[in-house]
Amino acid sequence: MADEPSENISGGPGGGGSPAEFAPENADTRAGAVVDELGEMYWRKAYGGQDAFECLVRTILSQNTSDVASQPAHDSLMARYGSESGGSDESDLSDLAKTLADADQSELAETIESAGLYNQKSEMIIDAAAEIVDEFGSEDDFDAYVREEDPQTVRNRLLKIHGVGPKTADCVLLFSGGRGGVFPVDTHVHRIARRMGLAPPDADHEGVREHLERDVPAEKCGFGHTAMIQFGREYCKARKPACLDGPEACPLYDYCDRVGIDELDESVVDPAEAVADDD
Repeated sequence: MADEPSENISGGPGGGGSPAEFAPENADTRAGAVVDELGEMYWRKAYGGQDAFECLVRTILSQNTSDVASQPAHDSLMARYGSESGGSDESDLSDLAKTLADADQSELAETIESAGLYNQKSEMIIDAAAEIVDEFGSEDDFDAYVREEDPQTVRNRLLKIHGVGPKTADCVLLFSGGRGGVFPVDTHVHRIARRMGLAPPDADHEGVREHLERDVPAEKCGFGHTAMIQFGREYCKARKPACLDGPEACPLYDYCDRVGIDELDESVVDPAEAVADDD
């Protein structure tokens, strides 16, 4: 079974959570069956336990870029601003949110340059840090809020922070709060779910999330998210999905409607475009 990669929004093997046994079962839905099949291909893990603010920062850094690009930016940020960075012995050094709330934006932008959009992301991180410190008082108090408050209340509050969209909020709920039934939708998940027919072809990210959270058992949603991303990187790529090399090239071929894929012409369009062309 494959190991969870270190370059991963979940933080990889050291990013919290614990191994979990998700035995294949007679799923009630196709989405559930797909996640069970992914459980035979990849690591199985129950998520939770990441520091909530660091998780928020990590997810902001990952926006509009790959984990390969955002991971070095996260590592550089933690080396410069985290509790192990050294320097002054002031107690605020142990609180990443307080440290970043007072950070110089140009210095932070330089630190996270590898993540792309570094000026925009540095502003979002500093603003988020200041807002969290102002409302919750400390990183620890924010962490407790994410873990203990009603999940929908937490999600709604996170969405009010500048730069935090549904995927970022859901990642914090999953990887920090360990909340079951949370299936964050990134570009890979959005594409694959609609291409396979697990959600309507024209569904937006929120529509895909609603279908997956409805059809996948709560304890498997987090794993389903990370495993589906890996499947998208390895097999169900945006421009050249594995099925174009024949049914045997994709391990989930029999579960897939291949919406937007013409195997004869070897052409690929977004599922929403395929439906529009049929109208």
